[in-house]
Amino acid sequence: MKHFLYLLFGCLLTAIGVTILGQSQIVTGGTAGLALSTSYIFNLPFYLLFFVINIPFYVFSVLRMGWKFTLSTVLSISMLSTMTYFSYVLPELSLTPVFGGVIGSVFIGFGLSTLFINGSSLGGANILALYLQRKFNWDSGKVNFVFDFVVVLSGFYFIGFMNGLYSIMSIAVYSVIISYFKTQIKERNQYKEEKKQLVLKTS
Repeated sequence: MKHFLYLLFGCLLTAIGVTILGQSQIVTGGTAGLALSTSYIFNLPFYLLFFVINIPFYVFSVLRMGWKFTLSTVLSISMLSTMTYFSYVLPELSLTPVFGGVIGSVFIGFGLSTLFINGSSLGGANILALYLQRKFNWDSGKVNFVFDFVVVLSGFYFIGFMNGLYSIMSIAVYSVIISYFKTQIKERNQYKEEKKQLVLKTS
């Protein structure tokens, strides 16, 4: 129950951040960024695109991270999709792209860090970042930034040059926050891996 509440809290923070970025016409990285960019292009709902885009990444997650992590990730993605679906009840905020980008990214940074520490993610590059940290001890915040930077660059044409720059600023902000929690994320993942190995040895 405690684990579920942490996931719920992490998704709530992220959903607030994504909503603020969307209202500021700023894209974020990863599959969330792809979903936001696609929603601008085709005028389709974010929650639907976000869930569909993540489907191919579930296969990689099952093969490399295990069923427990994958199911936790699916749960987090489902909760975030549901929360963003009801985001229309929130008041429209009149924020400048800079201020909206910073505020939204702070929410996303703490939301993703909460999910990572509790053995979950929001799919896409999040899964790969956690895998590379577990396998090669790479900084998950920096890995996220590289992949998110590529996603944001691909959206420059649709959101404009200035909003594209604000989007890069946005992913830098939440990547720094994730990097700040890298030790806790690493320790949590190591603990889970050691516990798994112990179970395998005793079985």
